[in-house]
Amino acid sequence: LYGMIQLHDFSIGYGERTLLHEVEAAIPKGSLTALIGRNGTGKSTLLRTIARLQPSIDGSVLIGDNDISTLKTTHLSRMLSIVLTSRPDVRNMTVEELVALGRAPYTGFWGRLSADDRRIVRHSIESVGITAMAERRVCTLSDGEMQKVMIAKSLAQQTPVILLDEPTAFLDFPGKIDLMLLLQRLAHEERKTILLSTHDLETALQTADRLWLLADGALHDGTPHELADKGFIDDYIGR
Repeated sequence: LYGMIQLHDFSIGYGERTLLHEVEAAIPKGSLTALIGRNGTGKSTLLRTIARLQPSIDGSVLIGDNDISTLKTTHLSRMLSIVLTSRPDVRNMTVEELVALGRAPYTGFWGRLSADDRRIVRHSIESVGITAMAERRVCTLSDGEMQKVMIAKSLAQQTPVILLDEPTAFLDFPGKIDLMLLLQRLAHEERKTILLSTHDLETALQTADRLWLLADGALHDGTPHELADKGFIDDYIGR
């Protein structure tokens, strides 16, 4: 069960508006799941609620057999990391210094890195293929490079679950494929459970193990083939 995400009777929304009602869904460990849906269907709200950045209306999120609502923040930050679309305001940091911030859940009050922490940071940078830019200032990075740095930071955090909100939003087509293949490899080889939101259906269909499709207040969960066979993909494209 370790690293698996499960939603039970899960309802989300904001204010008086419910976006998803009593959802049951699961993501197996070591898989890449793409969250798709039109604007306003609740993709970002779902990710933020799973990450406990905002409260759910009802139901529970389990990572493994842990209900996240019962976890202390320090424990949750060792189980789940999230990469948001906005760039962090750390212009004068180097890439390596930013990735090292992923060790914060483990380094205590003073944030001093041990030799083991530094080894994990280096391994995370290597895993994402950005060793050559480790000493560069963050302000010099392109959007695609920045996304890889933030993924390396989440790897340094050593969480079994990684959530990403629109990681391919500002990338050209080769950049989108490159990033999705990287995430697919991290899911399969490093056994990470990765859930990302995207508008890019074509890339998601080519690279994701599973899709979560949001439509009409429901979440449809399955492989791309399963959702295509049931007509959900056609309905989504038709809109």
